[in-house]
Amino acid sequence: MSLDRRQVLTSAAVLAAGAVGVSAIARGADRDGSPPRALGDTPAHGAHQAGIDRPVDPQTFALVSVVDVATQTRAELGDMLAALGRTIAAHTADGSGDLTATVAVGPRLVRAAGDGLPGSDPLPLFAGDDRIPASRTGGDLLLALHGSDAGVLERAREAMVWTMRARVRWAQHGFRASAGEGRARNLLGFLDGVVVPRTEFQLQDDVWIPDGPAANGTICVVRRLRLDVDGFRSLPVRRQERIIGRRLSDGAPLSGGAPLDQVDLGAKTPAGEYVVPAHAHARAAHPSFTGSHLMLRRSYSYANPGSERGLVFISFQRDLDTFVRTQRRLDETDALMHFATATASASFLVLPGFDDARALGATLFR
Repeated sequence: MSLDRRQVLTSAAVLAAGAVGVSAIARGADRDGSPPRALGDTPAHGAHQAGIDRPVDPQTFALVSVVDVATQTRAELGDMLAALGRTIAAHTADGSGDLTATVAVGPRLVRAAGDGLPGSDPLPLFAGDDRIPASRTGGDLLLALHGSDAGVLERAREAMVWTMRARVRWAQHGFRASAGEGRARNLLGFLDGVVVPRTEFQLQDDVWIPDGPAANGTICVVRRLRLDVDGFRSLPVRRQERIIGRRLSDGAPLSGGAPLDQVDLGAKTPAGEYVVPAHAHARAAHPSFTGSHLMLRRSYSYANPGSERGLVFISFQRDLDTFVRTQRRLDETDALMHFATATASASFLVLPGFDDARALGATLFR
């Protein structure tokens, strides 16, 4: 089956559901009640790919690459992905520590696998997306590598790109430092990682595709967001907190409670004003306003040569509509959006997990 070469215009100006923070699934124990896996104990094989909900506490460094391939047919794609899976297995089992690699395919390749599959449609345009260069939107594949050794990521990426004979469309290094319980402090200084799926039930309900050839996969949105760090930090702390809706010191909601408590959006002052302001990020991004599922976020900060700093935003959700509904509300009401500019964007279908008996991509491309 030949692929059309229609350009995929995918975009979203998102710090969705608290996404301006670096966050991922925050659980005090693994899904079976045992302690979280230690670094270096995250095998590539499994029902789901590594680098999404495992390891529980995301690694320190990331290398996110969007690549294009010349492959044109379903059979060729199947062979290429199977070879890529073998390369991943070799690099994650050769003493590379806690290296994980997550592979996802863009809409062009999804359409080659069949009609009506999740991930076949691109994102709609959101506010400001018309300024993103075409070379930084869309793409055939996403390679998201994570580990505690940045040098290992580079070597693994080179091997994977060579395996596929791919061309790198754009790439970004990222970093994060855990603040405990799945949270990290972003470049704006705030902690994030509260409103995310935390239990196995929530993962099944909000993240994993339940059935069909893509079952056990998920939809991924990846965005590179340039942040006006200096402009935001120049504001009085109280103003910063009202934009976010949480305290700078510990991340607790302005409505009261502990750092991991939910925001009380109905709380009011004695004068009748909302404690969490109407345009606060915590209010605008709350899923109660969109009626959508939760998003699992695995984002990383970046600092490029010169003065550019920002966030590589990565979210995983069972359906693209979860992201779309959230972003549209952010465009309408979120004060934090004034400090973020999207410079790259794409959406992908994360392939189901693989093992020695089931090749990467086999359920879609075999």
